[in-house]
Amino acid sequence: MRLVTYNLNGIRARLPRLLEYLAREAPDIVCLQELKCADDALPIGDIEAAGYQAVWHGQKGFNGVAILAKGTQPTLRQIGLPGDPDDAHSRYIEAEIDGLIVASIYLPNGNPIGTEKFDYKLKWMERLDARAAELLAAERPTVLAGDYNVIPEDRDTFSRRAMAGDALFQPESQAAYRRLVNQGWTDALRALHPDEAKLFTFWDYQAGAWARDAGFRIDHLLCSPQAADRLRSADVHKWARGEEKASDHAPVCIELS
Repeated sequence: MRLVTYNLNGIRARLPRLLEYLAREAPDIVCLQELKCADDALPIGDIEAAGYQAVWHGQKGFNGVAILAKGTQPTLRQIGLPGDPDDAHSRYIEAEIDGLIVASIYLPNGNPIGTEKFDYKLKWMERLDARAAELLAAERPTVLAGDYNVIPEDRDTFSRRAMAGDALFQPESQAAYRRLVNQGWTDALRALHPDEAKLFTFWDYQAGAWARDAGFRIDHLLCSPQAADRLRSADVHKWARGEEKASDHAPVCIELS
């Protein structure tokens, strides 16, 4: 089973790239983020024509998450995270596919630091932490996949200096990510590439970042112990970032036996 996380940066703008990716890689499950599209405008027909069924949690103009499954309909388990009744952002969706529990996550960016946006990011991570603990307690194969908007370590960025003032690289963000992983989750990409430098998943559109390979790692797939036991590979599909009018993220793919 091949499971992918992919921040599209707009599903309507990147639909040709998504369909190209599905045709070339044929993943079994795809967790999408940053759809930037309301539910009533989603290109559901194009996705179904490509052989995938999906559950969606869209939002006009920003955010938005989905889970696609090849040849089968995902069973929706949960939309959104409890703990903040005023939070209307579409950032979390959870489903079950062939016995595997999967969540697609678009964690808040949090910039600029020192504002309510950064506070919202940290509080959202606390809510995710609570849900993740519940999922771990169920002792089932589970993958939390998505754009976490957290650079976990110094080696996960092209430049500590460039990111020093960014919410993605703050000690508070990194500590919250560590607390989540330390519940008992396996960071699949880093676990299978423990010593690899430039293990990046995002390259900004500006300043020639892609050409300079000036990226950082913010797209993560966290596996429960039951899923980690089945983990066979984890790779960044950089070719997709190099396509015309591509997302600024590359898809990240893991394989479970």
